[in-house]
Parts: sequence; structure tokens; C-alpha cells
Amino acid sequence: MSAFLLPPQVAWADGALSGGPLIRKSTRMQALAGVFSNQSAWSECDPERVVYDVELFDSPSAEGELYVGVTHLYAGRVGDEFFMTRGHFHQRREQGEVYFGLHGEGLLLLQSEQGEARLEYVFPGSVHIIPGNTAHRLINTGAVTLSALAVWPCAAGHDYASLAGGFALRVVDDGGVVQAKEVQNG
Repeated sequence: MSAFLLPPQVAWADGALSGGPLIRKSTRMQALAGVFSNQSAWSECDPERVVYDVELFDSPSAEGELYVGVTHLYAGRVGDEFFMTRGHFHQRREQGEVYFGLHGEGLLLLQSEQGEARLEYVFPGSVHIIPGNTAHRLINTGAVTLSALAVWPCAAGHDYASLAGGFALRVVDDGGVVQAKEVQNG
């Protein structure tokens, strides 16, 4: 009888990945120039502060393969805006993605190429089907780290440049109440 293989694993409580070679990436405040609307507040932040970490299994990147990774978005604000990921379309626009909420709470901002935006609540156990042709960004509205597992096609790529003008919605803390504001040019 042959031995059974132990597959890679995710700890559902905190999103820690194990059982395979990992790639880890940290996004610091200095890399998020232009993402937050209050540039004065952003410039006062520690440029080395990590806003989010991503770890993913080091997978083959050929056509038809999938990436599996976890984003750990830390709690915080710049001015009245909550910490958020940069957000992106896929270079291959038709490619979708799936997010699974693991820890913490926040919002998933989704936006079509025509600028129509909507928000979905992210929490442990939530499942988010992100269709092709849709930009997406995580926003941590809670007091603890927001962790979400993602699965996406290796061939999808990332297109940040198409969102240089920003998303159509901003999520802010308005006196302790989470509010979404419609904006022009992000």
C-alpha cells in the first residue's frame, strides 16, 4: 500500500498556511501612496508600517493552475478611512476569484469596469464569489486583523493601473459608525 500524502493546510481560526513552500509579501504604508483620500494624514503615517501581509502557497504558475493565499489586513485608519488593500482588476479581466472570510470583520468592495460599486460584509465563514471584470479591495472595519483566504487562477495577473483614479466608494469611520461615501475619482 502506498503512503497517503498530507496536503497543504490552512488554520481556519487565523488563516495560517502550512504544509508547503510559501511566498510571503508585506505591503507597507509607503507603497500605498494615492490609495487613501487624505494625503496629509497618509504622509504623517510611519512609512514602514505594515498595512497587510499576504502569504500564498508557491504554486506552478502555468495556465490552468490556481493560487491559494491568505491576506492578513491589519486594523487601523488613515484619517477617517479604514486600512484597506490596494485593490485591483485582473490583467485577464475574464478571470474571477473566490474569497473566504476567516478572522475579523470588514468589507469587500467590488466594482465593475463601468464604476458600479457594491460592498459585501466579510466575517468568519463568509464566501465571496468575485466575477470576472470586477475590481476588488478588502477593507478592515474591525478592531482585529481581517484574514481572508483567496483562490484565483495563476494566469489572472493584477492590474492596479486601471484604478489609478480610485474606487467609486470610500469607507470611513463617521463618529464610530461605518459609512460608505460615493466619490468621484476615488
